[in-house]
Amino acid sequence: MGVELAGGTTPSLDVRGVRYAYPDGHVALDGVDLTVARGERVALLGPNGAGKTTLVLHLNGVLGGGGGVVSVAGLTVDRDRRTLAEIRRRVGIVFQDPDDQLFLPTVGEDVAFGPANLGLRGAELAARVDEALAAVGMTEHRDRAPHHLSFGQRRRVAVATVLAMRPEILVLDEPSSNLDPASRRELAGILRALPVTLLMVTHDLPYALELCERSVILDAGRIVADAPTPHLLTDPPLLARHRLELPYGFTPPLPAPH
Repeated sequence: MGVELAGGTTPSLDVRGVRYAYPDGHVALDGVDLTVARGERVALLGPNGAGKTTLVLHLNGVLGGGGGVVSVAGLTVDRDRRTLAEIRRRVGIVFQDPDDQLFLPTVGEDVAFGPANLGLRGAELAARVDEALAAVGMTEHRDRAPHHLSFGQRRRVAVATVLAMRPEILVLDEPSSNLDPASRRELAGILRALPVTLLMVTHDLPYALELCERSVILDAGRIVADAPTPHLLTDPPLLARHRLELPYGFTPPLPAPH
């Protein structure tokens, strides 16, 4: 596929001391530090209310102003309109409900929407759409109405709408939720093949193990653990302290000895 990972040593994501409190006084983020290298795949784990969604909304400037610095490929995230459009191109967020991202008559039009807003037209725009649909295995559905697709197919198209922007980092919010086993497996294969930095917010611990070599646990607005995924998932007391549970009967393999 044509989606290419940018070179260089600047991390895809650098979060330093980020704090945020909502108007009611609730502290959602309390000094978050997180660095994600280019090409790295990281799972963001944590119980409900841990601050995961609040952190994601800081990555593209929807929320901010509470303190700390977020940088995406060296560009500081702020709410200045001069840089916000480029930040939102670099940070591609795929929401939990694909219908939040699909609103045009055909799949192709939905995938073209973002690049067209960047000014792409004609053959260049068509090539961008072809590239993104091929990456998620949905080329043959280009002219179909999104609401005629299965839920799993709509999720793949939602991923394509983001890939068409050629993001620096792909952020996925609960990508495996509501998928049947076959769709879950198919999406995992697609995500493994993408040459892009990945931050995956999930409660699905086996999916985190399958797709992300590293995981961080966010709880009460703080990063409380950051380690290779197999190490975290084979630490039952750690998981229990942060209300994380493996599915019944699932036993993760022990991490390889150093």
